Amino acid sequence: MSLDHPLNSLGFAKPPAETRVVVAMSGGVDSSAVAAQLASEGYDVVGVTLQLYDHGAALAKKGACCAGRDIHDARRVAEVMGFPHYVLDYENTFREAVIDEFADAYLAGATPVPCIRCNERVKFKDLLNTARDLDADCMATGHYIQRKMGDVGPELHMAADPARDQSYFLFSTTAEQLAYLRFPLGHLESKAETRALAAKFGLTVADKPDSQDICFVPNGNYAAVIEKLRPGAADPGEIVDMEGRVLGTHRGVIHYTIGQRRGLGIGGLEDPFYVVKLDADSKRIVVGPKEALSTRIVPLREINWLGDAPLESRKEWPLMVKVRSTRPPRDAILRPISATEAEVELLSPEEGVSPGQACVFYEPTGSRVLGGGWIWRGK
Repeated sequence: MSLDHPLNSLGFAKPPAETRVVVAMSGGVDSSAVAAQLASEGYDVVGVTLQLYDHGAALAKKGACCAGRDIHDARRVAEVMGFPHYVLDYENTFREAVIDEFADAYLAGATPVPCIRCNERVKFKDLLNTARDLDADCMATGHYIQRKMGDVGPELHMAADPARDQSYFLFSTTAEQLAYLRFPLGHLESKAETRALAAKFGLTVADKPDSQDICFVPNGNYAAVIEKLRPGAADPGEIVDMEGRVLGTHRGVIHYTIGQRRGLGIGGLEDPFYVVKLDADSKRIVVGPKEALSTRIVPLREINWLGDAPLESRKEWPLMVKVRSTRPPRDAILRPISATEAEVELLSPEEGVSPGQACVFYEPTGSRVLGGGWIWRGK
């Protein structure tokens, strides 16, 4: 192979036919469009779908990734486009790496984000290793995020379409993983372009609705899933104000989240009260006025840093952060404590900052993702 060969669309100096790419296929329109596009360009595509939880239960459930119907849809795309497709049983891995922690986090009064852990511990770890075992040059996914080459290597950037951007859920992607991953949809301006791409190849998933739920939580009822996994998790307890006065009773800490106002069952108070703390050890829910939710200092651990210079090379990093996936980035100062711990100061207080959520870092100007960490306790 000549080193003078121009780079193909995946960044390799060889023809597409000599470039093997494993595509992580969920059965949805995004990953299906990626696989079809790469196959049409002549790449040596191998489709892989993960079976992540009980197949029998999955067959009875629609609208979540990797359910039985989704495996069938992924297989159909591979048949239409003429590339091999494999289904890998990752049930045990998924249970241990994602579901168990999800349940335990709720029991501890946190609000976890299992989709991040799935990307970090399953898709971008075990599946990525499987792709290497298959001698693939890279692995492609249908995530809406961009990978761009920078001065010191690949960089992670927000998607071109802010409404589809998934950078919050991919902050823990390491530099080593980023070197191997490709995100062919990140530059598209809208989801309509993805659906048009799928329709161009005659894929039946072109009009398939997006999944809304966490894949292993039917109908968004996570409390029912946790009760099944951890019997006794929904033990009742007291609702107290910030001085410890009992205002009522609740039906289990797992049914409540930081910032919740409705459904507390403590009517008759002059001002609305919000959940400001979940004390799982004492089975108490602490409520208070809205201003009690305001947080300026956010402690982080398990930081994944994607900046060019080491995290600890500076005492302070001015940047933008997201403390919830649905909120826009806001100005903040990051102060490293160690290579994996830091404190973030929000320049304007944020309401409802919850342990178990992620705090994701962005460069002050531009679209680059600089990593992030896990919020682990409020101050």
